[in-house]
Amino acid sequence: MKTKIVRIGRVAFGGKALSIIAGPCVIESRRSCVALAVKLKAIARRARVGLVFKASFDKANRSSINSYRGPGLDKGLEILAQIKEEVGLPILTDVHDVAQVEAASSVVDALQIPAFLCRQTDLLVAAGQSGKVVNVKKGQFLAPDDMANVVSKLESTGNRRIMLTERGSSFGYNNLVADMRSIVVMKEFGYPVIIDATHSVQRPGGMGDHSGGDAELAPFIARAAVATGCDGAFIETHANPSKALSDGSNMVPLADMGSLLRMLRKIKGVVAP
Repeated sequence: MKTKIVRIGRVAFGGKALSIIAGPCVIESRRSCVALAVKLKAIARRARVGLVFKASFDKANRSSINSYRGPGLDKGLEILAQIKEEVGLPILTDVHDVAQVEAASSVVDALQIPAFLCRQTDLLVAAGQSGKVVNVKKGQFLAPDDMANVVSKLESTGNRRIMLTERGSSFGYNNLVADMRSIVVMKEFGYPVIIDATHSVQRPGGMGDHSGGDAELAPFIARAAVATGCDGAFIETHANPSKALSDGSNMVPLADMGSLLRMLRKIKGVVAP
């Protein structure tokens, strides 16, 4: 089946060019988030890669009650609106609850459904009804074929601006494996398929009160997925991952993003039809 091209702002997913979704796991501060967006935009432009900026205003599924969650809905959306206006990037953010959809969709260009919530019918329907692009991360507990039901729930709203993201499947305790067959299977639904390279190397709950990860392997997952035929990459990044307030152990350092994006673009150029 031919893959539909879905655009987030001016950035296309599903065509011959490589596009990415990238940013920090969570908004840590206004200053750091804006600065990262500015630097990412310059890196992506030099690498000739389309960029959608991603950051979460609230991480509702942290391992520990004591973990940093973000600035919250109102302040977080204010910061994302500033980045959209001043930096000029399209924006994607997570929604965890139906009550967040209307406010978030008034600011951002794409809504993302976290993997743990990918079967929540009310949330999917509300996101679909927003008219925004909806990117759904495949749950670690689902086979790729099972995403057909997720797609049907979104399509029931009349929304065809859908993207699906592979982020690994549970493989024993505190470990994930990214199966490249998932990309091939999910592309049969006709929508762009994205690889979440950084969460695919996460070790959920692997550090007791927080998740661990193998950040050094994320570029290899991205390269393998682009070679397999995915339509874009989701990559979390940070200027200093060791000091990140969430998921630092599986992030790609900002300093490494340029070389990675240039490599991915070259691979995409070889395999793109």
